[in-house]
Amino acid sequence: MAQLLTVSRAAHLLGLTRADMQKHIASSVLPSHDGMVSTDDLLKLYPEVRLEDSGAFERITKIREEAFGKRIRERILPNQEILAQRLAAQSEELDDVRKHLAHYHDLIEALRERIDHMAHASASEQLADLGEFLDQGLAGVLGSEEPTDTLAVMDDMLRVMAAHVTVKPSGHEFFVEGSETVLKAALRAGLAPAYGCGNGNCGLCKARIISGEVKQTLHSDYPLSANERTQGYALLCSHTAVSDLVIEILEASSPDDIPEQDIVAKVRSVAPLADNIMLLHLQTPRTNRLRFLAGQRVTLSVTGSTANFRAEYPIASCPCDDRNLLFHIRRDESDEFARRLFSGALKANDPVSLFGPFGDFVLQKESTNDVVFVVCDTGFAPVKSLVEHAVASDLPGALRLVWAATESSGHYLENQCRAWADALDTFSFVTLSAADAAAAGTAAAARVLADEDIRQRDVYVVGPPDFVATVELSLAAAGLPANQLRSEVL
Repeated sequence: MAQLLTVSRAAHLLGLTRADMQKHIASSVLPSHDGMVSTDDLLKLYPEVRLEDSGAFERITKIREEAFGKRIRERILPNQEILAQRLAAQSEELDDVRKHLAHYHDLIEALRERIDHMAHASASEQLADLGEFLDQGLAGVLGSEEPTDTLAVMDDMLRVMAAHVTVKPSGHEFFVEGSETVLKAALRAGLAPAYGCGNGNCGLCKARIISGEVKQTLHSDYPLSANERTQGYALLCSHTAVSDLVIEILEASSPDDIPEQDIVAKVRSVAPLADNIMLLHLQTPRTNRLRFLAGQRVTLSVTGSTANFRAEYPIASCPCDDRNLLFHIRRDESDEFARRLFSGALKANDPVSLFGPFGDFVLQKESTNDVVFVVCDTGFAPVKSLVEHAVASDLPGALRLVWAATESSGHYLENQCRAWADALDTFSFVTLSAADAAAAGTAAAARVLADEDIRQRDVYVVGPPDFVATVELSLAAAGLPANQLRSEVL
């Protein structure tokens, strides 16, 4: 029997993105029924689907291959108690089906007896035919060898391993895997829920559970009021999902929704990405994480008895990992912070103050256009954050990167781009070299205009002033609408 699945769950089962499924629906290749898709229609579109090919089974295989390492166990499989509760829920559903079938059988038997009783009346031959028809129909139902609905079985497995969460009022969807908290799963999926410490102390991540069941798995010091508990509120940072959920939360939709924060982080590591570019890895305290949108920047400062220096840099990491913040810092003798960093003044565990975030160089999530990123040198840093966030958010449309460099080591993370291109059907990139920023802008704009229907794209430009100005002028002259262009000067 065909089963209806949400688009998100169907995509998860088949190992596709939600955007891929939406494209099939939009092109009428895959029928949709009030936002749901049928397993029969999915199997017609993907007849090669097998249980062992599903994402759930791939994850089981991975667990086996990695010998049940602790990190994998926590990410993939729920703990024993949660697993038992989910299996119990599946058993209850199965019992309900069995009871329904039993009642159906009793009804048919009663109807058969009634027909036998009526057979002595006139038109007995018609009644006998009807009785024979019911006999055959009942035998067909009880003795059916109809092939197993592969996707339905896969969905049952997925329900044990991961809980599906629908967010109100936005309609966003994500999955809670293993025993991870609902907050961690939401951030991993690219959402921007309201939260503060992420550690059960501030209460900013409290949300109303409209339907479904959650369970507290981490300690929390924040006391919910009796009224909040009655209304179904829970802290997302300390609870996991036992069953599929519908929750009501506030989400940031623009930079204005993100408050400025002042946090003291510690240096986790300093490592070269190229001869003239350093990777600075900062880690915030567990009780005070940085909430930001992909593409934003912060001010870094070091204050001490012998040194006092600060600078503003874009964040090069995804908001889904809010504790570990990465920065690509270029050697610049006029930048005191960069000069100190390259001289070895910052070492592991040194304190660095963060203030921010700032800037509106963020994704326009309401747009369904393909996206083109046009960057120069370390302009790749905020774009790395944007690409990772776009992938996590499962945004529709293709991602194209045009990366221009003014130095031989300017494409310092080209291997990362190559890995994205290999792993993602929606991502592609091209690298260019030029003598200076203005020439790089001319070359990059020409490449974009040669490859793209620019009026159907959202373009994000980031780099030195001359580069950004050159690209903006070229794209505007080619007819790119102003509301489809975002730029950031480094």
